Amino acid sequence: MPADKPIPSADSKELPGRANYTQFADRYAQRVPEKPHNALYERPATAALLGDVAGQTVLDAGCGPGILSAMLAAQGARVHAFDVTPAMVELAQAHCLGLPVEITTGNLGQPLDWLADETFDCIVCSLALDYVETLAPTFAEFHRVAKPGALLVFSMAHPMRDWIDTRTRGSRSYFETTRFGLHWGGFGEPKPYIEAFRRPLAEIVNGLTENGWILDRLVEPRPLPEMKSVAPALYAELEQSPAFICVRARRA
Repeated sequence: MPADKPIPSADSKELPGRANYTQFADRYAQRVPEKPHNALYERPATAALLGDVAGQTVLDAGCGPGILSAMLAAQGARVHAFDVTPAMVELAQAHCLGLPVEITTGNLGQPLDWLADETFDCIVCSLALDYVETLAPTFAEFHRVAKPGALLVFSMAHPMRDWIDTRTRGSRSYFETTRFGLHWGGFGEPKPYIEAFRRPLAEIVNGLTENGWILDRLVEPRPLPEMKSVAPALYAELEQSPAFICVRARRA
């Protein structure tokens, strides 16, 4: 399939995240706890931005199989989590069994209308916003459900990293939002075909600040030293250029 695909119209019913992960949810849940990209790169960087969550009420938006939800609950947080993929919700419920974690099905690209205003001390969204076409409404919903002074921490693909890769940018300008698809390796066969959106950095930052969030810190993570022995080629690659950005913002 071609990497550069037309962006769907506003009334499209497609949900890239659900379609993406339904096809290999079990394989993803088995692999991602120790997969170097996650365990030795993105997850530690996101956790560092979150800091101490003990006693806090946390929203895990786009929770996948519940790895981060379980980690936060084990640190003393009360967690509400949701994901758009029913198979992931079931996996997360099993993974978080016995922990103070409530998990439901929900779509990041739609109003979070089952959540009350000013409920959460912290919102975390790990590698899920790439499946949302327009970020501003999602940031506005995060602002609505966050308490005054609450933190928002999220990670997503690095816009320039994806721009450098011609498979993701296709023939589009850097300044356009592009819907693209790639076959992912590292999760066995058949390789899942994953669709996402690549967008300019300004769209991410301005969508955040125009919806009541104050940018606190932007991190272009470096791999943990342990990756050098586990996945030396990946370590060398990520030491040269980041794959993700991790952002912390505070509700005004």
